[in-house]
Amino acid sequence: MKKLVKTGGMLLDLSTPAVMGILNVTPDSFFDGGSFAGEKPALEHVGQMLSAGATIIDIGAQSTRPGATPVDAETEWQRLNTILRAIKKEFPGALLSIDTFHAAVAERAVNEGCAIVNDISGGTMDSTMFETVARLKVPYILMHIQGTPQTMQQQPTYENVVTEVYRHLHERIRELRLMGVDDVIADPGFGFGKTVAQNYQLLHQLPFLCTLDVPLLVGLSRKSMINKILNCTAENALNGTTVLNTLALTGGASLLRVHDVKQAVEAVQLVKAFESAAQK
Repeated sequence: MKKLVKTGGMLLDLSTPAVMGILNVTPDSFFDGGSFAGEKPALEHVGQMLSAGATIIDIGAQSTRPGATPVDAETEWQRLNTILRAIKKEFPGALLSIDTFHAAVAERAVNEGCAIVNDISGGTMDSTMFETVARLKVPYILMHIQGTPQTMQQQPTYENVVTEVYRHLHERIRELRLMGVDDVIADPGFGFGKTVAQNYQLLHQLPFLCTLDVPLLVGLSRKSMINKILNCTAENALNGTTVLNTLALTGGASLLRVHDVKQAVEAVQLVKAFESAAQK
């Protein structure tokens, strides 16, 4: 599997899994909506995540929780603009990712210093996204979703969720490469158009998804696939998140997207020590 990703003139080495810290500057995200919408709390949170070991900060200004009301590109950019510039000024060396399905927002964010585009729609919600990423020559995180955030959890249906997600990602990776996008990271899209059982099937078959031959990003943090099994809220799902992150790492995940950076970094360190012992 390809483990080196070119980001803004440097190489990101994912031979040791990395942690992506989440910065939501939205009023309505499922876990921390509104907590970091202001410049001061956003900067404090970014500083804390970088200090805890985050390799990438993923900045999003649109909630994609099930049933969320979408906002247009201009509204999304107005939420991002000032905060993004403040982050680049305060943390000039930070590796930033823009979490958006609007190609126009992706382009403006890259022009302001973001080095990676993270698209939850995998190019299905903006037909110009692939050509935009190809022109910008930045790494692209390709996620699988069935439907849209408004419809995705209304009886998601597959004949075989693992093979269908694999096939979709494989075809889209091929399309991106033909357009000149060399650095692709795949995301199975846990919770995006999948039932709880389907999410666990995907997690169990993560080694098979690794045969896509691109790094895999896994986003399990505090999601309902944890809460519905443990009968807990997102606020109480940190331990469950760490357990699933550990399983994802042993399954081949190269990048963990999380709200809680410290615990994810510790999971990476412990899994690395465990795997190193097996090689001696």
